Amino acid sequence: MNLLKKWTSCSFLVACSILAAAVGVAAKDFVKPVARPAKTYPAHDEHPDDKATIAVDPYDTREKAKVFTIDFPEHGLLPVFFIVTNDGDQPISIANMQVTFTTANDSRLTPISTEDIYRRLTNPHEKENQTLPFPFPNTKVKGTINPKQRDEIESSQFAAKAVEPHGTQSGFLFFDFEGIPDPLKGATISVTGVNDAKGNELMYFEISLDKYLNGRGK
Repeated sequence: MNLLKKWTSCSFLVACSILAAAVGVAAKDFVKPVARPAKTYPAHDEHPDDKATIAVDPYDTREKAKVFTIDFPEHGLLPVFFIVTNDGDQPISIANMQVTFTTANDSRLTPISTEDIYRRLTNPHEKENQTLPFPFPNTKVKGTINPKQRDEIESSQFAAKAVEPHGTQSGFLFFDFEGIPDPLKGATISVTGVNDAKGNELMYFEISLDKYLNGRGK
């Protein structure tokens, strides 16, 4: 009988260990969307002479936002899928790339840092009757970030430093639009600091978000 109890106890511990391992794996299951060539997105800027194209794809709808478990718009943050395609025979460097989001009223925003995303999610601003710029309910709750959310934030972000010949790099940039109504209409995203293989900076890229809005229903 004692042997049976020991075997049962051991089996229970093994089962718990397997379950814990499975939960640990499940906590790191974010899958980044597969990027198409940048020129296939409505909102893009192509430089034929440089054989480089940059595109953006805002995740501003409930359906698109399902890729995340975190409701970023609820916290005033907009994920923007950022795509860089190199159709040339030499690599291009984006290590010094700078991205600026300019709204129609000339507000200039840069991508929010990972640390600021953590702060926003754990200590959201508490403003009465605050109107968020997206069709999501205002249900901000102060809390903590679990391992799955942390992995989602870190693994989703654009982190490439170069784009290989005939290749595409992609990832998300996050912008803080808290308190800015209708931020996409009339806005542009400009990109500087893209260099060719010899270190020469390419002409800046400028992407109209109206192209995205006009092509969203197609």
